[in-house]
Amino acid sequence: MTRRVEIEQAVPGLREYARDATRLRPVPGEPGVAESSVGGPLLWPGDEAWPLCTDGDHYLDRLLTVETVWRQRRIYAAAEARAAATGKPYEVTDAERAELPGNDYSEPHAAARQAIAFVPVAQLYRRDVPGIDWPAGADLLQVLWCPLDHESTGYNPRVELRWRRAADVGATLESVPQPAVVNEDYLVTPCVVRPEVVREHEYDGLLPDRLRKQAERWAARRGLDYDDDLSVAPGWKVGGYASWALSDWHAVDCVACGSPMKLLITAASSEDDGAPRTPTDVVIGRGYSLYVFVCPQDARHPVGTAMQ
Repeated sequence: MTRRVEIEQAVPGLREYARDATRLRPVPGEPGVAESSVGGPLLWPGDEAWPLCTDGDHYLDRLLTVETVWRQRRIYAAAEARAAATGKPYEVTDAERAELPGNDYSEPHAAARQAIAFVPVAQLYRRDVPGIDWPAGADLLQVLWCPLDHESTGYNPRVELRWRRAADVGATLESVPQPAVVNEDYLVTPCVVRPEVVREHEYDGLLPDRLRKQAERWAARRGLDYDDDLSVAPGWKVGGYASWALSDWHAVDCVACGSPMKLLITAASSEDDGAPRTPTDVVIGRGYSLYVFVCPQDARHPVGTAMQ
């Protein structure tokens, strides 16, 4: 029996503040369009236009081309593999370094003034991910974002969803448009997923005070921290709760109908160990998570987001 289940037996009031979430546990790989993935290719209809961002409110800092980011990651991965194989310190060769952009290098900001193609973030088939409130007839969720910061979304990427019935897709898009430039932290390395259902409990700051103290005392007696070990699970996940440790809680309401929104998916900067990079190579802010919320009245309403 896990600690996350034990605490509900010891503190029964916590059951009212419990939810199941599905950790995606991404691992770099080569997923196909018929698989759930993070950053992998999407099952995209050939007669449907790929989304482009034309908002014009991009916050522009260091910009790189997609090709430069992939080359940079290949070089770093090769250096890590050499170090692991030889036991020698991690080192980039002179030849490899010559192929890397300088730390202060950026493509011209004018390159971001054109329409910017969205990039795949996640593709999730209903069979792999329990706990999502699917629209009628849908069995496939696709998550994309503009790979640049937007001032209007709190300096985060702008997110869009597509809900589909996979069997209706038919012929797929032959060539996916690539953005002219990206923030390298928003270009998602393709990963296969290994879904795992975990029990979560509400963020401690949103529990009734008496219940929070009971839960924290129970955790402390076992050498645990309620917030870190028993509340919100780390890493990429679907469903569950959001942590509000960065800014404290604030309402995330649907801009279309005003309904309080529900957490759909979390894009995280780390998995278990708090490392600044993850298999996905995504970094949100200074190592935070981007929470994507969906309207419970109509999942096709615009999403809400919060960085925490």
